[in-house]
Amino acid sequence: MGKILIEGGQVLQGQITVPGAKNAATPILAASLLTTDAIELRRVPEISDVAKMLELLKGLGVKVEQQGEVVRIEATSVNLQKLDKQLVKSMRSSVLMFGPLLARCGEVELPEPGGCIIGNRPLNDHLQGLTQLGATVTLKHDSYHLTAKGLVGAEVLPLFSVTATENLIMAAVLAQGTTTIKLAAAEPHVQDLCHFLIKMGAKINGLGSHNLIIEGVKKLHGAKHEIIPDMVEVGTWAVLGAVGRGRIEIRPVLPEHLDLVLYKLREIGVDFDIKDNVMVVRASRQLKPFRLQALPYPGFPTDLQAPFSVLATQASGTSLIHDPMYEGRLNHIAELTKMGANALIADPHRVIINGPTPLYGREISSFDLRAGATLIIAGLIAEGETLINDVETIDRGYEKLDSRLLALGARVKRL
Repeated sequence: MGKILIEGGQVLQGQITVPGAKNAATPILAASLLTTDAIELRRVPEISDVAKMLELLKGLGVKVEQQGEVVRIEATSVNLQKLDKQLVKSMRSSVLMFGPLLARCGEVELPEPGGCIIGNRPLNDHLQGLTQLGATVTLKHDSYHLTAKGLVGAEVLPLFSVTATENLIMAAVLAQGTTTIKLAAAEPHVQDLCHFLIKMGAKINGLGSHNLIIEGVKKLHGAKHEIIPDMVEVGTWAVLGAVGRGRIEIRPVLPEHLDLVLYKLREIGVDFDIKDNVMVVRASRQLKPFRLQALPYPGFPTDLQAPFSVLATQASGTSLIHDPMYEGRLNHIAELTKMGANALIADPHRVIINGPTPLYGREISSFDLRAGATLIIAGLIAEGETLINDVETIDRGYEKLDSRLLALGARVKRL
């Protein structure tokens, strides 16, 4: 497994360009299966999760061309027998194949998808919703086998699950009749998937709300689409700018996707401003303690509570971070305490952090994508050298991390 060596304490300043959102790119790539026409996508992030999704599409017989951030896809034919099940097991995003393949082929068989170790993430909401649309689900050895002679609109409740909402949207756009998705996830990347499908001819109402109404159509056509900037990257770089020793300019930024994140940054005392979709974050020395709870959008995103724990280590006082969504989201706290953080895990969902405390370089491990990015930030501001193991987890969602950090003045080396 890969490692990154960081020499902490450098002045970090310069510009960061934010790529397309990982959490928008993977469902949109899956949705390309819903038409035989050509699809062109721009601002596709060059990350390992996207690379794996493209390999899955190629394995199904889909024509894929990639030139940097531009990807062209043409799913003229789809061969389910060539689905790479080992690749499916290696990534959580492969669960997004359920909806489009069921709608396109009337059948799909997938093993339990892989991904980050952040806690139990059952597929009940996916399978129950697809069943309500007319699918039959059977467990076949270690795989889920779904069949449907024809999907029919229904009322479904994915209970704010992002990927379940996305699967149900992709299945419903070609279903007969009207589908109402209540308690739908409303995250910007879910909205981006809907915008893409609408360009393809889908009829979806209620974007941005927790109640989507979808009128099924007989056929979707090709489209061109530019993926939204990654809001999680923006938040991650903002934290780095706040606890660092310089000035970081982040672009492009869509403030309307970050209302509560920006509110929290101001509440904590982070020195930043936004103008013309450019966010400038300066080293902030008077950080205040805070309380934070991860919630479905427009609440605070679960993917950013981990980076905010580094802010808590540098704030003057006691902070409480609560993530009720996943019981494995606090794995990074033990690694931060090795580095000098004063943190107490109250239960699997809550951590209390007292600050400010200096951080010191140590050998630590990245347990999941967002924890890994958090530990990168900690290593960059720590005294001495930090060695982070298992950095492949970070490559899943952060594009060209090494070169972008080097451009800011960081001293990092991949081993």
